Amino acid sequence: MFPIAILAGGVASRMRPRTDRIPKALLEVAGRPFIAHQLALLREQHVTDVVLCVGHFASQIEAYVGDGRAWDVRVRYSVDGPMLLGTGGALRQAQPLLGETFFVMYGDSYLPCDFAAVARAFTASGQRALMTVFRNDNSLGASNVRFEHGRIVRYDKMLSTPEMRHIDYGLAVLTSALLEPYPADTPFDLSRVYQELVAQGQLAGLEIPERFFEIGSPEGLRDTEALLAQPRPRS
Repeated sequence: MFPIAILAGGVASRMRPRTDRIPKALLEVAGRPFIAHQLALLREQHVTDVVLCVGHFASQIEAYVGDGRAWDVRVRYSVDGPMLLGTGGALRQAQPLLGETFFVMYGDSYLPCDFAAVARAFTASGQRALMTVFRNDNSLGASNVRFEHGRIVRYDKMLSTPEMRHIDYGLAVLTSALLEPYPADTPFDLSRVYQELVAQGQLAGLEIPERFFEIGSPEGLRDTEALLAQPRPRS
């Protein structure tokens, strides 16, 4: 399975005052810091090589997670430093740790999907990257993706149009080489990479039937808490 980068370096302004003194990754959800749920889910999906891209309150995350052995995964860190690099800049900095091909997910996302199926879809696509999408119709925030015949035709977080029926699910597969043209140590957003891939016809898509969960908003935290508080089926 590919390694995964978790983008967990932001300041989480929408979750203040909860995040005034702790990072979003350590918010308590169903009795545990959220990142514990993420790492447990990744282990279940056989994704065991994790690179945490951290910045805001990075030391708190590293102190709690350590090397990941508590979850039977390997965790390494890429730290923004004094200047937050944004989602794209953080990936560019983490590039040496990630290898040729890797998953990317956000630090506030809980994604109950089949990661192996996502990896297979990427390999079959022959494209430079793959974005997972969910048929949203503006139900879980504004739809931001036009998805047709296995391709992302348009992606725009700022301007939604009626043709955009899907939303970025929060899990992608990228190739390391596509980050090379972007400057190191310079802040930029991952959406810039996606939009340039769309313009090149190089961003494959995969529709995920299960909804995503997130803790980036109070409403999202409520829904995720309800999900994770449910008893887990015994294996």
